[in-house]
Amino acid sequence: MDINKAPKFEKIFNKTMNSKLIHEGIVYIEDTNGDFSWCKGYGGKEIDSSLLMASITKLFTTACILILQEQGRLSLNNKISEFIDKDTLSGLHIYKSKEYSFELFISDLLFQVSGLPDKFEEKKNSTKRKVINQDFPFSFGELLHWTKELKPHFAPRTKGKAYYSDINFDLLGEIIEKVNGTTLAEAYQQLIFIPLRLEHTYLPQSEEDFVPNIYYKDQVLKRPKFICSCRASGGAVTTAREMMIFIKAFYGGKLFNKEIFDALTYYKKLQITMGPICYGGGFMRIALGGLLMPFMEKGDLLGHSGSTGSFAFYYPQKDLFFVGDVNQFANPALPIRLSMQLATGVK
Repeated sequence: MDINKAPKFEKIFNKTMNSKLIHEGIVYIEDTNGDFSWCKGYGGKEIDSSLLMASITKLFTTACILILQEQGRLSLNNKISEFIDKDTLSGLHIYKSKEYSFELFISDLLFQVSGLPDKFEEKKNSTKRKVINQDFPFSFGELLHWTKELKPHFAPRTKGKAYYSDINFDLLGEIIEKVNGTTLAEAYQQLIFIPLRLEHTYLPQSEEDFVPNIYYKDQVLKRPKFICSCRASGGAVTTAREMMIFIKAFYGGKLFNKEIFDALTYYKKLQITMGPICYGGGFMRIALGGLLMPFMEKGDLLGHSGSTGSFAFYYPQKDLFFVGDVNQFANPALPIRLSMQLATGVK
């Protein structure tokens, strides 16, 4: 890649940070070998500043599932009822009067094709609306109860359908704990953080653990109880430097055999509120060509973004990794837009 692209990245970064919505930000870009490396912070945010991963945590959960599969301790073809008891699952997925709760596979959760609804975003009394107003904890049991009150969107594995829902990954977190015989925090530590020597990345366990504040427009939200409850679907804390180490390891074969991606790259378009995002086996794909930028087929971004403004993407066509955070809960499209602009700025 042309090393003179740094000024282009700087221009895109500065323009994004000029938004009235953004109070702080960090972008860190590298190629696989680190021959090209560019980083810039804004508003006091630096490469080693703590940031909330939000839904990028799902990549940790995905990695654990793939590692456990490689160890022969589970399979994507296992039914989730093999790990979660019947009473817990009963009533979770009833679609058109038929119960599918015991017909869900690990792969259905990973690929977001279970059809389960998302308490976080749906309805006027959504969790997202509530968390803007107050901090509150919730348990996995409560999350299940809330989900059972909503209607699923389709039967599992309905052709061409995918629906992004946090509960899919919260269920995977429970399965990881059962199979690994540890808490989820310990599983992340054992399977990911220790092997990659991540010393500033963790899953907060209580309000005593540091949880970064979140911006909602101009309002500063301190939400440690809520973040500690998000766990497998969105609870981890890291830094831009360590997120770069992880995303390189995830796609580079350092945590699990990367040949597994052959089985994970079946992408389906998510619900319309998710914009241009398609979902594969545990991660997002954002096409840089097509309707959004006609006549400019530039490949794909692979990875994840978070609702609080975080992002971690691999751009295989140019061998570049983009990680960072714009810390803004009011517009989850911001990190997607920034990542796409950075990628399309590369020639």
